[in-house]
Amino acid sequence: MLKLTYTESGLRLERLSSALECWMGQRVTLTLRAGQKLYVEPSTASFLLPADHGGLSRLEDILRQELNDAIYVGPVDEAFVEICLKGSWIAEHKDAQEGLFVTTFSDVVELSIYKLWHSTQAHASFLV
Repeated sequence: MLKLTYTESGLRLERLSSALECWMGQRVTLTLRAGQKLYVEPSTASFLLPADHGGLSRLEDILRQELNDAIYVGPVDEAFVEICLKGSWIAEHKDAQEGLFVTTFSDVVELSIYKLWHSTQAHASFLV
């Protein structure tokens, strides 16, 4: 399962070993016990990666082999591509700017996406 956390300060992507249904059940239970609101809807999430990243072609090959239409990889400009994922948006209310996005794919797809994102974050931290 992939979990993207959107906060005021940025985006964080994690790969969790939990099944999506199990994780979602635990999240709902926690929210109810805490007396908080929970808004869940089908949605899409996206993030940018450098267009010249060597791992992109591997991800595209994997997606073609799996005939996966829940992920879109497309150009934004000469420098970046956008990775768009279908999944579920989870937030405190409908119009929240901060929240969680969760989705699930095959292990090889999740690992490829996670490695791509993680490698660009490590590179970006050296540039700061």
